Order: sequence, then C-alpha cells, then structure tokens
Amino acid sequence: MPSLYIYNTIFIFMFQNTTKYFHTIKIIKIMKSALKYLTGIAGPSGFGSKSTALQVTHNCSCPTILTAIVTGGTSGIGAETARVLAKRGVRVVIPARNLKKAAEVKEIILKETPEAQIIIMEIDLSSMASVARFCSQFLSLDLPLNILINNAGVFSQKLEFSEDKIEITLATNYIGHYLLTELLLEKMVETATQTGIEGRIINVSSLTHTWVQRDHFSLSNFIHPHNYSGTRAYAQSKLANILHAKEIARQLKEGNARVTINAVHPGIVKTGIIRAHKGFITDSLYFLASKLLKSTSQGAATTCYVALSPKTQGISGSYFADCNETCCSSLASDASHALRLWKQTRALIRRRLHHPAL
Repeated sequence: MPSLYIYNTIFIFMFQNTTKYFHTIKIIKIMKSALKYLTGIAGPSGFGSKSTALQVTHNCSCPTILTAIVTGGTSGIGAETARVLAKRGVRVVIPARNLKKAAEVKEIILKETPEAQIIIMEIDLSSMASVARFCSQFLSLDLPLNILINNAGVFSQKLEFSEDKIEITLATNYIGHYLLTELLLEKMVETATQTGIEGRIINVSSLTHTWVQRDHFSLSNFIHPHNYSGTRAYAQSKLANILHAKEIARQLKEGNARVTINAVHPGIVKTGIIRAHKGFITDSLYFLASKLLKSTSQGAATTCYVALSPKTQGISGSYFADCNETCCSSLASDASHALRLWKQTRALIRRRLHHPAL
C-alpha cells in the first residue's frame, strides 16, 4: 500500500510538472509569435508583418497579362490589392455593389498606373441570383481567369437576412464566395491548361476563425441563428472560408488541375469592418493599440504575396499569415468537416437557386 501511495504521488507530481512545462512552452511560443509580429521579423518567405503589398510583389514578373477578380475591391485591403495587382500588370476585374465607389477606385488606380486595365462589374455577394448573373456576364467577355481573390466581407451587429433568407454575414462572406468559386472554377482550370500558368484562388479569412468551437459549428444554425452575435457570425463565416479552401484544394488535386486555393489572414487592419464596432471603448482601445494595427498596404500584403509570388507555386490548401504558411485551428484543418460543409452548402444553393450546374 505505501508503495502504491508513493507511485501515485510521483505520477501526480510528474503529471503536474509536465503540464506546467508544456504550458510554459506554449506561452513561450505565443510570446515569440507576438514579438515576431510586433517587430516585423521576416519568416521563411523573407517577409513579415511589416511588409507591404508593393514590397512582397516587387520581383513578381508576369510573363503575360494575367486576369484577376478581386471582390471587395472598392475599399480597404481589397482596393489596395486591386491597386498593387494593376501596378504589377494584372488586368483587374472589380465586382461591386456600389458602382460609384468602384469607379472612384478605378480613377485612383489609373492616375498612378495609366496603362492599367480595370473592369468594373455589378454584383451583390449576398444574393445568389446576383452572383450567378455576374459570373454569366464575366464569362461572356471571353477573358482568361488566372486569379480569384475572395476578399469581400461584412460585419453586421444586428441580425439581418439576405434576399435568400440567409443571415447576411454568412451569405456575403461565405456563401456568395462559395458560389462565385463554383461557377468560375471551370474557367480557371481551362485558363491554366491553355496558358500553362498556374491559377490561384485566395480566400481572405481571419484569425477569428479560431474562436469557433467544434460543438457550435452547424450550417443550419448559421443560416438562422437563435441567439445572434455579430462577432460569432463573422468568426463562423471566416472558419467556413478556410474549410472551403481545404475542400476545393482536395478536389483540384484529385482532378490534377493546375489551380491552387489557399486561405489568408490579413492581420488586424482598421478597415470598414473594424469601424463597424463603433463606440468610445472600441475607439479608445484602437487608439491605445495603434502600434499593433497594420496599415492597409501591410494588410493586403499576404493576399498579394500568395496571388503572385513564385514561392507559393504549387502550394494549395494552406493557411497564410504575414506572408508565411502557418497553422489554422484543428477544426479548420478537419477534412471531414470541410467536405460536409461543402456538400451542405451545395445542397442549400441548389434548393434556393435551382442552378443545374451545381
């Protein structure tokens, strides 16, 4: 009996100290990551949190004119992404709900890069019919499609629904981009086959995807939430963006298609989404944390890096932050969840849109 007592005591001591050890290691890793972020120390790619979109694409030469679609290109990191891609010789299509704002962005880009090719088209990502209409109109232009950047995002503090009766954040951030990708994927594969140039899809996600708990992840609950939280809805949509990238990457690899898809976290940037959190406390916090926030150009860097860099050639199904591959949450890496969500979303769109191609 005494020996059993001693054994248990030793086991408990070892377990407690091992737990403390791994907890300490975790804290050290977090501190190292924080230090790396704050100082802008470059990762394996040669870039870090302080790198700008222009810097990370400086040596990205395009052998021919590429065509890119950039959603959310009328403001914030979307507009900066469009500007930098145009500066690097990419023909940029900006689908927008607000055509006036899109025209203003086009004017700004042309002032800096007079030879830029900017095409403005109408879309409402929260509307399945509008997304389908945009895709039909784009395909009728008979242009190649090399790059698709699913960047647009909304944050709604109150519960709102799209015309398809889906919660507006999910409808815009995830389902709209899901449908956009599905309807344009064949064109991207065709372009890559004909040109020999790898096609690239980028889903702009967020670190907030890590806030979603596995037990609470359900598409039906997202569509019609009972206890609505704007922050939770946004985080769920960003998790869905990563899972979407994971599943499409699997399908593309299975089909030997020369098209990649990855998800990116742009960092914390004071964009329109951040400004949706209005109030004294939020403004005060962001004033105090101003040194932690990225500029718009820094926020667009990872997207532009993944879209154009030769270093990302052949990489698919990955998650990038600060222009380097990194880990996403275990839920976001779950292949079975990714496939289930893809099938559920496909079924939902079929029911609402009655689209034979899906």
